[in-house]
Amino acid sequence: MYTSKTQNNLTVEWKDLNWRKLERVTFKLQKRIFQASKRGDVKAVRKLQKTLIHSWSAKCIAVRKVSQDNQGKNTAGVDGVKSLTPKQRINLARRLRLTGKAKATRRVMIPKPGKDEERPLGIPTIDDRVLQALVKLALEPEWEAKFEPNSYGFRPGRSCHDAIEAIYVGINQKAKYVLDADIAKCYDHIDHKALLSKINTYPTLSRQIKAWLKAGFCVGKELFPTNEGTPQGGVISPLLANIALHGMEERVKQYAETLKGAKWTNRQALSLIRYADDFVILHEDLNVVKKCQEIITEWLSDMGLELKPSKTKLTHTLIEIEGWDYQGAV
Repeated sequence: MYTSKTQNNLTVEWKDLNWRKLERVTFKLQKRIFQASKRGDVKAVRKLQKTLIHSWSAKCIAVRKVSQDNQGKNTAGVDGVKSLTPKQRINLARRLRLTGKAKATRRVMIPKPGKDEERPLGIPTIDDRVLQALVKLALEPEWEAKFEPNSYGFRPGRSCHDAIEAIYVGINQKAKYVLDADIAKCYDHIDHKALLSKINTYPTLSRQIKAWLKAGFCVGKELFPTNEGTPQGGVISPLLANIALHGMEERVKQYAETLKGAKWTNRQALSLIRYADDFVILHEDLNVVKKCQEIITEWLSDMGLELKPSKTKLTHTLIEIEGWDYQGAV
């Protein structure tokens, strides 16, 4: 088979790799993972994920993504390695495997656009970033089959324009109340235990993800532990955040079914549209929107998260609302 033959060939060079074939092999495995997840065949999902993580095709693609394609390809982690030569890329692809270990991230503070605040960025080493890219190739198809229809941030084939369209479709025929909400420091406060329990993958992969979450971060030469959150700057972090927030939409839809009227109609009338850690809730009844806010606040607490009062507001698509106070509404 192409995979093992190429991997065992010690004379193969980076420039000679057949990328079209490698991408085709990887995509076929991802497609099979997606289909198995869609039909609820957990055993097949796990088996295929292991196959993908051990495949030469996926390893090469993960190395190329991190060392050549990504914007931060020349960013160093705590080991100081900024870039890889073609020979180093081949060697890294050959030795890539789940070890259950991870090096600490390098903490860098970057300014938030248009604000005085700064955002902490945790930069893993190139080796860890490549392994994260490999795990993401295996984990993403499983969760893409599960993710809710109105979740748009950091997902393949989706953008903020899709979220805008979903909001437009929700309000273009009828005036509605809008809860515009933001989760406070979402990446920094995700509960590790709750997240790992939710991912619920096979033990070796679970240990590896836990190692990344618990790796800690370095400021200068000082090491600090990480007891919560996922490091912004990690390749797999956006996917982990999406997994952590998966279920919000279904939770408010369940509440909608308890309202008077047909269940299907109520589910359609209430919308929760999310992009990363920002989301809006749309409904024509003010009390329903307020109740949804309470439900989501309680739901988020299970993941160690909470809404940010300064960025959470209640509005209406047509009329101005006065005298509404976030603190008093929850």
